Amino acid sequence: MHNSTRLILAIVAASGIAPMATAQLPTARYARAESLLVWNARHLVTRATIDAHWLDEGDRFWYRVETADGPRVLMVDPDAGTAPRPFDPPSTPATEPGVLRSPDGRLAAFVRDHNLYVGHVDGRVQALTTDGAPLDGYGELSEGRLYPIMEARFGIVHPPAALWSPDSKRLVTHRLDQHNVRPMALVQSVPPEGMRPVLHTYRYALPGDSVLPLARMVVFDIETGDEVWLDTDPIIATYRSPFEWNYVWWDEAGTRIYFVDYNRGETEFRLRVADAGTGATRTVLVERGDSFVELNPWSGNQPNVRFLDDGAEIIWWSERDGWGHLYLYDGITGAVKRQLTGGAWQVRDIIHVDEPGRMLYFTAGGREAGRDPYLRHLYRVGLDGGEPELLTPEHADHDIAPSPTGRYFIDTYSRIDTTPVTVLRDANGHVVRTLEAADLSRLLERGYRFPEPVVVKGRDGETDIYGALFFPSDFDSTKSYPVIDDLYPGPQIIVTPKGFGGGFGSPWRFWDAQALAELGFIVVTLDGMGTPLRSKAFHDVSYRNMQDAGGLPDHVTGLRELARERPYMDLERMGVYGRSGGGFATGHAMLDYPDFYKVGVSAAGNHDNRVYLARWGEKHQGLLEDSDWDPQANPTNAANLQGKLLIIWAEMDENVHPAGTIRLIDALIKANKDFDQLLLPNWYHSFVGDPYVIRRHWDYFVTHLLGLTPPSGYEIRRPTREEEIYSGIGRHP
Repeated sequence: MHNSTRLILAIVAASGIAPMATAQLPTARYARAESLLVWNARHLVTRATIDAHWLDEGDRFWYRVETADGPRVLMVDPDAGTAPRPFDPPSTPATEPGVLRSPDGRLAAFVRDHNLYVGHVDGRVQALTTDGAPLDGYGELSEGRLYPIMEARFGIVHPPAALWSPDSKRLVTHRLDQHNVRPMALVQSVPPEGMRPVLHTYRYALPGDSVLPLARMVVFDIETGDEVWLDTDPIIATYRSPFEWNYVWWDEAGTRIYFVDYNRGETEFRLRVADAGTGATRTVLVERGDSFVELNPWSGNQPNVRFLDDGAEIIWWSERDGWGHLYLYDGITGAVKRQLTGGAWQVRDIIHVDEPGRMLYFTAGGREAGRDPYLRHLYRVGLDGGEPELLTPEHADHDIAPSPTGRYFIDTYSRIDTTPVTVLRDANGHVVRTLEAADLSRLLERGYRFPEPVVVKGRDGETDIYGALFFPSDFDSTKSYPVIDDLYPGPQIIVTPKGFGGGFGSPWRFWDAQALAELGFIVVTLDGMGTPLRSKAFHDVSYRNMQDAGGLPDHVTGLRELARERPYMDLERMGVYGRSGGGFATGHAMLDYPDFYKVGVSAAGNHDNRVYLARWGEKHQGLLEDSDWDPQANPTNAANLQGKLLIIWAEMDENVHPAGTIRLIDALIKANKDFDQLLLPNWYHSFVGDPYVIRRHWDYFVTHLLGLTPPSGYEIRRPTREEEIYSGIGRHP
């Protein structure tokens, strides 16, 4: 070999980027990876989960399960003690798009031309309002929600943002004022008809905007047609209304309405109660924090609020002592009666309240010593005091579904390295019956290797950081593998799956990581400081510090620790990828740690949160006028780029607007940096499951980390609509 050639190869090797691809990766590698994409992997794993339906507000239920021989439907009667028997579920009425049915089934609320109507069982249609107008309608959703243009293109219609009283006599809703919210615009360059590009505009509030969408609460009496406006300030509804957050509740009699409102930045939550007949409103309790306040540690989950004895007592979740715990309040005075749970662990979800027995059932993580603190277990605790009792002893993540009476619980449990099992438990935690055990035989016959849970030390050398390693099925510990960091920074969710096939997270992420690993990589997930489900202090590391991007310092420290223990991990060939918030974090990884991360694929990234949802940035970075927003913006450090970066973005992304990505592209051009990009016409935010995008993503890492040529023109099968729904990926445009 010529000396100059040796010198060039030595320089390339020192850079950490693979030399220009020459040899081709076998097509069989791509085929194997494709077989483990989520919509294909589902056919290799059966009986892993069940789709259960409780009957008659009691304890009987039927469930559907996929078996090797096709779907089966079984009926279970826990009290009878008999084995599950085949069952033909009763036919159910087709779901009516855009309709909100009353509890008695006799009324249907819907929105038409910005006004609210009720259809009666006798065919009569009642107009509850007549003065609704564009950008000032009743029961309508914010145009700043995640997918308004996509939904309009696909004809998706939502039910009214409203809630029926238990007796079906009243309906509480809001009138949403979006008049002076400033617009955003998207240009659809390849519309389905015609050659002229189409302009789409929608109202979308950004951090620092003076006007936000505001919801005024109103109650309608169906019998009289009377309307009663609640005596309260309008509630901020930037991209979800209080109804979409499940922040509105009726009392048992249908005479009082409880609701939560909050300040801009969400450092204060107020539980309020209103008289449905007069609109008179009072504040029951107030929760304040030095950073954002929440009612559930997992974004979007049901708020951990329950009303007992018709509101005489209230259960409320709070992180006021540094951990997420439950408190019992006097519902009349607003005074704390007692703290129900406490300690260096976190309550996750209220599962059931047994009022006569004065017993509260909930899931929590981190209470059992020596276990992954993210794993959920079921507990119960007395409302009048006492220590919590563990009801699910298995070392696993437990997904719990209670019967309406709370006498039984369906429990599907596993870890990422164990086989899922579904059991029926009684209220004492005793296993009444094993319902299903997953069959992984077809997967294991293909040489499948379970992911490995890992624990490393964080940036401080003391804090445990939890994650997972995904291996190719033909993994050989004597060989050297490039490493890819699968990033998502939160701060609202974690990235590492906890149950096999995805557990409480999306199955997409579990199988996407596995498919990528099959190409010849070690794929890593880690949940660094600044992400949820640990202590409040752990979570608050990212507050006003979003550039930390899910604990990137913990990722770098942790990956180096893993590589010291596992010499097959080659950190000189270090890649990173992520989507949405993960695209934002990938940008930070490549720009803030250019000597560590060598190849990145950043998809749909909110690269500067000043051009993203007002609620998102103001909650996690603080109000624009009170916080330094420059460090969180990827364009700020564009000049630092050294490695290979592929930026993927969608032309019709109304959630993470293309402007944020274009600002990064502009900064990279001004810094004279080389980079690659892929623009997706007609696609919106959820393009991650698009086969073309997956293939290009794979190609980039194969070329620049493995140093091989990808199979020419490999085409991944597009999933069916049913497979898209199962996989939780976006519908193809």
